[in-house]
Amino acid sequence: MDGPLPEKVRHRVIAVAGEAFAGLTMAELPAALRQFARFTPSRRVRFGGSAMAAALENDTGFRLRVAARLRADQPELATALENDVVPAAADPVDVAMAAYVLRPPGWTKLVSAAGEEAHRLQAERAGEERERELVRLREELAQVRTAARRDTDRMRAELEAARKEGESAHRRLRSAQSDVRRGEAALRKLRAEFDVARAEAATARAAADSEARRLRARLGEAETALEAGRKAAREGRSIEDMRLRLLLDTVLEAAQGLRRELALPPVQLRPAETVEAVVPGGMTPGDVAQRALAEDDPALLDQLLALPQAHVVVDGYNVTKSGYPTMPLEKQRTRLLGGLAVLAAQSGAEMTCVFDGAELAAPVLLTPPRGVRVLFSKPGRTADDLIRQLVRAEPPGRPVMVVSADREVADGVARFGARPIAPALLLRRLART
Repeated sequence: MDGPLPEKVRHRVIAVAGEAFAGLTMAELPAALRQFARFTPSRRVRFGGSAMAAALENDTGFRLRVAARLRADQPELATALENDVVPAAADPVDVAMAAYVLRPPGWTKLVSAAGEEAHRLQAERAGEERERELVRLREELAQVRTAARRDTDRMRAELEAARKEGESAHRRLRSAQSDVRRGEAALRKLRAEFDVARAEAATARAAADSEARRLRARLGEAETALEAGRKAAREGRSIEDMRLRLLLDTVLEAAQGLRRELALPPVQLRPAETVEAVVPGGMTPGDVAQRALAEDDPALLDQLLALPQAHVVVDGYNVTKSGYPTMPLEKQRTRLLGGLAVLAAQSGAEMTCVFDGAELAAPVLLTPPRGVRVLFSKPGRTADDLIRQLVRAEPPGRPVMVVSADREVADGVARFGARPIAPALLLRRLART
């Protein structure tokens, strides 16, 4: 062709090529068009129009596949063109499109003739459109002229009314100016009276401020005297209280020092127990040997807890990881502390549970249950060190039990008089609560 396809013919050719995609496989499509195979026909024409036009022009195989689809869809038009016959009632754009795709002999003349016919029809339609537009514009011009005449008459009437309103407003303005001059005279008189009143008020306020300063000075003197009296009374009472408290602390500390110095054990023997007699239900040494308890019998822990002033120190994580290691640490702590609280309420013994806090990134938000003391070791220290400090802090002779499976901890606390207990014994006892 000597020139490009007419625009309408080109759009019709691209639309036919886009519809032909439905009957082609990916292998039959040119490589440049495969990316548009899954698009809808409208999107395929919008985004791949230029690529399809180039493929029709340069790829003969693709054009022949599109021509085959066109023969199937419009057999009469295709047969007529291939027989060098142009249907009289056919759309020139469709004729040009079919001639471009099918390429019958003399197809370039058909495309050019169809393009010229399309341009002629377009020009005729444009002329008819211009005529219709001209008629519409003339009608609008007549309407505008009519509206302009009406607006002119209305504006003349409004202008006359505005002129009369301006004259009336001018008269009212002159009257208002007279009123303003009278108001300014009255304002000047009121300002003079206000200045006199303000001067009198300033004099009265100065006198009131002076009296207020005098009264505040007297009030300050009275408050100073009152505070001095209160301080003297407090100092006198505090000295007497301090002397009495010092005397009482001296007596208490002396008694406690004497108690530690003598290491007096709790009184368990009563005078009536020194008299030899047969006690009903009494047990012989053989009976006691037969009733000796195993190391893992929960009844042994009950006997130890029954001792007066018993103190149980529990290595928390050592016990929880022996009893329920699969649970999260938070739930391990909660379960152990709940059991210890019940045990403390049943036995009345002092309970202290120690957890290793060396690896904690932040303080643990934990509310200890009633009857159980919960401690975490400081950074850089372990729970074993804290347990040893607790045992050393107890007075010699007090029954202290340490629950831990750590042999080093058990041997260490035993040297200070504490009794080591296996975690299994405590877990079996807690299972009964």
